[in-house]
Amino acid sequence: MSPAGTSGENDDDDQDLFRRALSDAAPLKKRRPQPAKPAEAKKPAPVKKKTAKKKPAASPLLATPQPVARPKPPSDLAAGEFSGMDRRTADRFRRGKLPIEARLDLHGMYQDAAQGAVVGFITESAARGHRCVLVITGRGSREGTGVLRERLPQWLNQPPCRAHVLAFTPARPQHGRDGAFYVLLRRKRGDRS
Repeated sequence: MSPAGTSGENDDDDQDLFRRALSDAAPLKKRRPQPAKPAEAKKPAPVKKKTAKKKPAASPLLATPQPVARPKPPSDLAAGEFSGMDRRTADRFRRGKLPIEARLDLHGMYQDAAQGAVVGFITESAARGHRCVLVITGRGSREGTGVLRERLPQWLNQPPCRAHVLAFTPARPQHGRDGAFYVLLRRKRGDRS
């Protein structure tokens, strides 16, 4: 048999099936158009007092869907801001008393490479369950001109880092002072360590 022959047989079967399915169908009644009435002078309708009309109760199937409440994205953090944590943890974090579980040194990196390194470091540290990490930016070639030090807060406030970061603050002298930051990461759910 040729492919054309099988196609023709299928068409006949489809048409036969269609005819059987519609065999008991009845045509819809046709409406006759109403003749147009001549325009009559209409009396003005009496003025009705406006009353508050109650809206009919919507059926459950036709009710308009309510918008789903989406969690607000976390607001931007500033260095040294400790909202969302208890006072004791905030004090230990600020004084550099929490154990540093991982370090990232950005010395010698350009901005793009440093940003990628920070994003990878923060997401990996969070996945490993680390709580406090140290990011070393350096102070810059001249005092007060550290580009990486200036950009780190922006990077920590951008996705995907912001979802993991609870707080950050400049490090203590023994960990790099102005050229480094402690970063406190959120605990994973179920992690009590």
